[in-house]
Amino acid sequence: MSTMSTVRAATAAAFKVLVSHPNVPAPALELLRSRGAETIICQSVPPCREEILQKVSGVDAIFWAHYQPLNAGILDAAGAQLRCVSTMSSGIDFADVPEFKRRQIPLGHTPGVVKNSVADLAIGLMIAAGRHFHAGRSDIESSQWKTELIDWRMGQEIRDSVIGFFGFGGISQAIAKRLQCWDVAKILYHTRTRKENDCEFKAEHVSFERLLQESDFLVVAAPLTDESRGKFDAKAFGQMKSNAVFVNVARGGLVIQSDLHEALTKGQIFAAGLDVTTPEPLPADDPILKLPNCVILPHLGTQTMKTTIEMSLLAANNILNAIEGRPMIRPAY
Repeated sequence: MSTMSTVRAATAAAFKVLVSHPNVPAPALELLRSRGAETIICQSVPPCREEILQKVSGVDAIFWAHYQPLNAGILDAAGAQLRCVSTMSSGIDFADVPEFKRRQIPLGHTPGVVKNSVADLAIGLMIAAGRHFHAGRSDIESSQWKTELIDWRMGQEIRDSVIGFFGFGGISQAIAKRLQCWDVAKILYHTRTRKENDCEFKAEHVSFERLLQESDFLVVAAPLTDESRGKFDAKAFGQMKSNAVFVNVARGGLVIQSDLHEALTKGQIFAAGLDVTTPEPLPADDPILKLPNCVILPHLGTQTMKTTIEMSLLAANNILNAIEGRPMIRPAY
């Protein structure tokens, strides 16, 4: 028997995988089952922690397909036989990574595959915020459509603008790649260290202060960490241009939302486009929703079927690799 056949035969001995959401795409479930998995599907929408805690006992792997805390409580309920966990997400700020490290339980996630759908949406937010999409629609609905004012609803163009990125990983680079044919003035980015491939995007590594001071469009696409939490506060917005368009497709926690509200209200910056907020879901009476110069989406960055299927397959393959004794494709640590 070949080595691969031996591995497949060993995998064929049924192993149990808890799937935390009933709407995980079928191709991922079919892949797991084809390789010997017994899938235990949680049926509650939204996911019910009590159901998860009840069903997780004795499983070999967990397919975590939502954003509730993934912590010691889940790992304890699963039991000592638990061999691996993969989230179906790029960000893992909801996971207690140090606890996984302490227990030496492999943890996977699904970055990389999300970059294209999020990049498309980020450029959409740049345009929507920069060109008054929200305010313009409100003008129509309130019969305030002006036809005789030359300077009515003047917006910001991407052409000839300085585009800044906080974070320059897969998502930012996918945006920068798309902008190569948009005749931008230059591309700046801030990360802890320079990216070796930044020349591919004609991008310049700069300090955080210079990023704030020079960007006409500033896109946030960085992980939420202790270091980045609340990075965009009143001090940061105070250093930005008055014509600047601020876009966040990362996590709401990178921004002090009340400070952003004040910056938009006082005209310290021109506009904002947000796919992420604090909290999520955002209450319908949140003050930031009342601002004409803020376009807000309900965290739609990865919400395409193509990307969702790709994320689910990557999560499934993370689990299969760990079950077969191989490194996960995208380990979280």
